[in-house]
Amino acid sequence: MHRRKPMRHTVLPLLAIAAALMTGCHPAMTTQSPKIQPPPETYAVPLRFGSHNFGAYCYNTTGCHVIYDNFDHTGSGSERDPEVVAGPPPAGDYKANLDASYLGIDNFPAPAEVRWKSLDGVQHEAKVDMAAIFKDQLIWHKVPKADMADFFRGPVAGAPGIILVVNDRTISVYMKMLVPTKTEQIPGNKYSDARDDLFLVWTHTY
Repeated sequence: MHRRKPMRHTVLPLLAIAAALMTGCHPAMTTQSPKIQPPPETYAVPLRFGSHNFGAYCYNTTGCHVIYDNFDHTGSGSERDPEVVAGPPPAGDYKANLDASYLGIDNFPAPAEVRWKSLDGVQHEAKVDMAAIFKDQLIWHKVPKADMADFFRGPVAGAPGIILVVNDRTISVYMKMLVPTKTEQIPGNKYSDARDDLFLVWTHTY
């Protein structure tokens, strides 16, 4: 488990613009996607967060690096090799195992810097701005007020997990938060008194 470390007007010819678009090597800032909205329960019971955890995963890429909060979340050792190949996602419901194990990041550091090659060998660079994506600082959830256990202090809840996934040419950002409930989510299982749904918040294909 990784814990948080301390902080340490020119017009281009049309051909140049076309070349830049073809290579995909142009950093792009992100904003909240208007096509993806949280469940209505998120607005009905607004839980806001002042810090978050983070995780990053790369699939179907070569030399994939995700830098956020001055930390390389793509691993260490041989995984830092610029030509390391990340295969496809695991079989089955792999998203259920996505986790944010880098803890305690105050809202918000500089945008995440992502560098990778897609399956076709094209090099990409992108900046994913969590402050823009989560500008309202709301925790996405689908627990109605009547079923929500009292687990948060005032307007601030705990730290949700923000997870960034690179898969070939697509970057997706998810949110995950354990929300205690008054009822069992699996009838008969007394330990199922919580939900930790994974929500797709933002996605972009480069």
